[in-house]
Amino acid sequence: VVLDNALWEGMPLAPVRRLAGDLDHAVLCFHGDLIPALIDQLIAEAEARSKGISIEDSKKRIDDPDTVFVDLRDVRELERDGMIPGAFHAPRGMLEFWVDPDSPYYKPVFAEGKTFILYCQADWRGVLAAATLADMGMPNVLHLEGGYGEWKKAGAPTAVRDNTKREKKKA
Repeated sequence: VVLDNALWEGMPLAPVRRLAGDLDHAVLCFHGDLIPALIDQLIAEAEARSKGISIEDSKKRIDDPDTVFVDLRDVRELERDGMIPGAFHAPRGMLEFWVDPDSPYYKPVFAEGKTFILYCQADWRGVLAAATLADMGMPNVLHLEGGYGEWKKAGAPTAVRDNTKREKKKA
């Protein structure tokens, strides 16, 4: 929902937030200025519907063949900052399509019965994605608490993104 600043200037935000509360997954903008409380609310609700895993516990699963780390970040973030070694890249905007077996974009990796640890930079996209997949009925989905930023701060292993597929497409 986008509201014109001139119409709403000086109006208390409580009635606007009540209006938003009546809409499914509403995000209000005042000409591009996001109301942070709504994002905080969406993330809090998603945290209640999803399960997180700590950096320490997730580091123990780095070589576990029954665990797949799923990097939700944009490709530019992967190229700039690296990623968790062996992680599968699933851009956040495509995740639901890649998970749904009825989608033309379906990826079989999501049907292997493994535990999936979703992560982004700060765990906002990770939390939202984990809740969405839980809502879709997908079992064994966790989000990496604190995201990749905290992973790196903890000194956990990182890797450069493998660009061999991109190199082949260019050739």
